Amino acid sequence: MAGARRADDVVRLGPAVRDTQGRFLNPDGGPAGQSLRNVFRMMRERGGVPWPPAIVDPPQPPPPDNVPAGHAAFTFIGHSTFLIRLDDGTTILTDPIFSDRCSPLSWAGPRRARPPAIALEALPRIDAVLVSHGHYDHLDIPSLQALHARWKPAIYTGLGHAALMARHGVPGALELDWGGEAVLPGGHRATYLPMRHFSARGLHDRSKALWGGFAVEAASGGRLAFLGDTAAGGHLEVIGRAFGGFGAALIPIGAYEPFWFMQKVHMTPEQALEAQLQLRARTAIAMHFGTFKLTQEAIDEPERWLSAARGEQDFRLPAFGGSQILPLAAP
Repeated sequence: MAGARRADDVVRLGPAVRDTQGRFLNPDGGPAGQSLRNVFRMMRERGGVPWPPAIVDPPQPPPPDNVPAGHAAFTFIGHSTFLIRLDDGTTILTDPIFSDRCSPLSWAGPRRARPPAIALEALPRIDAVLVSHGHYDHLDIPSLQALHARWKPAIYTGLGHAALMARHGVPGALELDWGGEAVLPGGHRATYLPMRHFSARGLHDRSKALWGGFAVEAASGGRLAFLGDTAAGGHLEVIGRAFGGFGAALIPIGAYEPFWFMQKVHMTPEQALEAQLQLRARTAIAMHFGTFKLTQEAIDEPERWLSAARGEQDFRLPAFGGSQILPLAAP
């Protein structure tokens, strides 16, 4: 639990540091993301392997209503959106995006290749929402508006995002610095984790709001990690050591090509396997693949690469709409 962490680990987990222009820096102290020059270079490159316009996945059983003590149920809705049910019935939604596009425009930008595996109106009551950072494929205003109108769940996010949500009719989000803790409904505890990425909604707010992931410590014991978006790095080793490992970790595996550009913000499947070991996670579940074409790789390449590379490592590829019930006790 949190009280058992070593003092030097807690210091290294946060707080976040800004540069002289007020922009947050990465956990290693370096600037976040790529330079605008490299952004324009990447945009001039070809779009990579085309994706199919629409995929219909086979139906899956509904999410379980009950979870054994010391476990959690993880239901993959798509991209980085998971429905998590803890053993006391508390429900958590991660980075909810049910919109057709992840874009500031309703008529342009990356469009879903798959519909949400569970429609928003078919969700069970949601108690808490974890929003890792401000990119459009993770902080989706229409989805947050719909969730707020229906249940008013508690929302947790990084520094600098609450005002944006409030301007769009979603007030009350709790902002956290890296290392900051909050009590979730049901008495569970969330800690905001440093990640190697960046956050932006446009050209002029780059890294002015904070990005990160979450550790959730269940009231009955055990832990899970949700990484949001991250590149590879030593921060994951720090997190694994500070928390003493995790029963389950949701780790991104997609959006890595061209690698010369994306290596500063995303991971390859092989790096995701290393991330599981760094986090000391008993079981990992893949996310951030097969939903929105954000980069150049083929739609099924992350899944094929992970399947070929994981060996005996318990790193699972979830079915869209599928649920897995996992113990939260760390290995």
